[in-house]
Amino acid sequence: MSSTPRHSSPFRRSLLLTSLLACLLWAQASLADIDPNILAGGVGMEYLPSWPGAKTSRSQPIPYVDIEIPNRISLSTLDGLQVDLLGGKVLHGGLYGDYQWGRDSDDLGVLRNKIAPLSPRLTMGGYLEWQLSKNIDVGTNLSHDTSGAGAYLNVYAEWDLPKVWLLQHSVELHWQAMNAHAMNRFFGISPAQASVLNVPAWHPGTGSQLASLEYDLFVPTSQHTGFAVALVYGRLLGDAGDSPLVTQFGSRTQLSESLAFIYHL
Repeated sequence: MSSTPRHSSPFRRSLLLTSLLACLLWAQASLADIDPNILAGGVGMEYLPSWPGAKTSRSQPIPYVDIEIPNRISLSTLDGLQVDLLGGKVLHGGLYGDYQWGRDSDDLGVLRNKIAPLSPRLTMGGYLEWQLSKNIDVGTNLSHDTSGAGAYLNVYAEWDLPKVWLLQHSVELHWQAMNAHAMNRFFGISPAQASVLNVPAWHPGTGSQLASLEYDLFVPTSQHTGFAVALVYGRLLGDAGDSPLVTQFGSRTQLSESLAFIYHL
């Protein structure tokens, strides 16, 4: 899962594009056997918090990738990589991978040179998803840093809403949690940093990190093209929301927006 706001960043693009190249051969072999499939790509812009917990925001160009071969593999700019090992009409699961965006020094504002920037990290783990009905899915994924000690849990529910004319839309609810290592990496404050910032030191433990509500909309412009819109309202929870980095220099409310023009087969 993504332990920080789920949307892509410059760091995340590397995983998505590399994973795409690694998985296309297997996906291509499956196209003739399984239907329906989703193959879509495009470009767009994203507006997201400058760093996890920030009250300021930044804009950046993003690639848009959405590939889904049912019961085989899915790769998405928003949701990472899933490789199905357990297939079924109601329950399926398998391997899960994603990329954690870090904390760029150029985006830290008044905190620059006072707290450390964070490098991106690849996370790997597993997922389970239940299809409760044709339009409702619930699931969870659990992942761990491949080069660190952070662990991340994400529980979600997705509801495909009835179409409005040609418009396709859905809503998602997410609850995310971190272990103490990940929580300290993103929201902890060492005694030395606390002295510089004139705030208490902060050593958060394992627990809830973020709850979010997402609205996704697809507006077709032709048989093969359209605009994809995503709006996310997030709220930091627990020790993440109580960190002085958030209460003194950021905001518990985390908003993200993205707009992409896509082409699909």
